[in-house]
Amino acid sequence: MESIVLPGEQVPAQHVNLKLGPGLLQLSSETQQQAKSAPVIATRSGVLNHSVNKSKWWVEGNSRRYVPAPQESVIGVITGRSGEGWRVDIGSAHPASLDGLAFEGATKRNKPSLKVGSLLYARVSLAHKDMEPELECFDAQTHKADGFGELKDGFVLQCSLQMSRLLLDPKHFLLPLLGSRFALEAAVGMNGKVWVSAKETKHTIAIARCIEAVDPDGGGMDETNVKKFLSKLDI
Repeated sequence: MESIVLPGEQVPAQHVNLKLGPGLLQLSSETQQQAKSAPVIATRSGVLNHSVNKSKWWVEGNSRRYVPAPQESVIGVITGRSGEGWRVDIGSAHPASLDGLAFEGATKRNKPSLKVGSLLYARVSLAHKDMEPELECFDAQTHKADGFGELKDGFVLQCSLQMSRLLLDPKHFLLPLLGSRFALEAAVGMNGKVWVSAKETKHTIAIARCIEAVDPDGGGMDETNVKKFLSKLDI
């Protein structure tokens, strides 16, 4: 049964390796020992969700603006230089910062050559309400790129934040269904942006139309109807 929470409501989020996603805040405590058991409250209304082992908790709402949270993957656009790094638009209230060394194998003499308008697939490394979010383009555990970095060619689609979470669910039907019809590459950002690359333009158009049709903010189409929809397209 789904649990609906309202702003200020306390939630039962407890775990040794607790990670909080959008819509949740752990209240500060005076000591480190108290901090581990400090209460967690909701900061927005929505459906309370958690991972299978209850280590990750978040609130699924119908927010229009993306609120950065640590460890989330996002797609952004370089908007300018900032010292030794860049400023990146990820659709949040404030632009994110990306250090020139936040790439696999990057050194002071060997940095990626990014220009204004370059598209990036990155991970939020720091997110705080009083600070600009920070990004990095490598996996935190392996320090390998693992798909993060500049996205070349392809096409960027905009969808609802809820749809982006659905696409990131391995059990969701849409991307595997499309992949069974034609070859494609995709990168999904939690900020409501999807990058897709297909060999033919008509395939890219089909992907865009299907995502729009399945999006809960759009048609909310199910798998059966998507298959019927695809059969009518010239792909």
